[in-house]
Amino acid sequence: MSARVVVTGGYGFIGTHLVDRLVARGDEVTVVDGAPPATGRPAWAGHVRFVEADVRDAGRLAEVIAPGVDVVYHLAAVVGVDRYLARPLDVIDINVTGTRAVLDLACRAGARVLLASTSEVFGKNPAVPWREDDDRVLGATSADRWTYSTSKALTEHLAYAFGRQHGLAATIVRYFNVYGPRQRPAYLVSRSVHRALNGRPVVVYDRGRQTRCFTFVDDAVAGTLAAADRPEAVGESFNIGRTVENSIAEVVQLIGVLTGSDARSEVDTQAALGTAYEDLARRIPDTTKARTMLDWKCEVPLHDGLARTVRWARENPWWLALPDTGAS
Repeated sequence: MSARVVVTGGYGFIGTHLVDRLVARGDEVTVVDGAPPATGRPAWAGHVRFVEADVRDAGRLAEVIAPGVDVVYHLAAVVGVDRYLARPLDVIDINVTGTRAVLDLACRAGARVLLASTSEVFGKNPAVPWREDDDRVLGATSADRWTYSTSKALTEHLAYAFGRQHGLAATIVRYFNVYGPRQRPAYLVSRSVHRALNGRPVVVYDRGRQTRCFTFVDDAVAGTLAAADRPEAVGESFNIGRTVENSIAEVVQLIGVLTGSDARSEVDTQAALGTAYEDLARRIPDTTKARTMLDWKCEVPLHDGLARTVRWARENPWWLALPDTGAS
């Protein structure tokens, strides 16, 4: 049976892929976001209602998140290191104020909420892999690097609080380094593919010694839907990520093979970004809970996901024409 759903941030990277899946399975979808992108808009005409709104505008949101809505997928947020450093106040305000408005309205409407969070909430806890209830270890509040982590953690507190005090049916998913087609060229995979296919050197920070677990967007969406659909997931949080660890250098090398480009530009993080930013050595999820409760696991190997991303990029010159935010 189809559901009536609202997706905030539906024109974002993960949001567009989520809406694709929701439309494909027959749900009635309303996307809430800022102005739609001028290029690369998904082909949703006739299947998706679009409402241009700021998630901090509770009055406008009330026109959308109302009785009759079954699920609200709350993905709207300010994302990306470049934005954390340039717009720290917006990061905090949109994440916290916007989420508070969404949760309050969903509670009044009797809708279920799927809250998108991030592996960033764990900060720099060295005890990897991280379980959902592991400690958060953060840096100084003077470092803008931690605005995203702190604000997203507060959104999780809000979701739990609404559940405990008002009975809101909310579930949290924490994404780990999601990549794939349509991603803004401001992240390791997307920026590296973008630069390589534009004949520019790929930027490698701190010799690429950091490790991450890279998650293809299709796997992230599958985990999101599983978390939103399972009754037993209410009141729970889930790590959504691939558990195989790769160094940044390995990923860049593989992108070089797939794109036919091996030009590199080495950057020292502290020299380039200063004390406002602090990088993490490792970031690994424990996904036991998602496997057991949601029957979910990542299916796309890194090589296959990167190959699909590179192929899509070659086929979409509008994306290659976008500016990137990496160091030159």
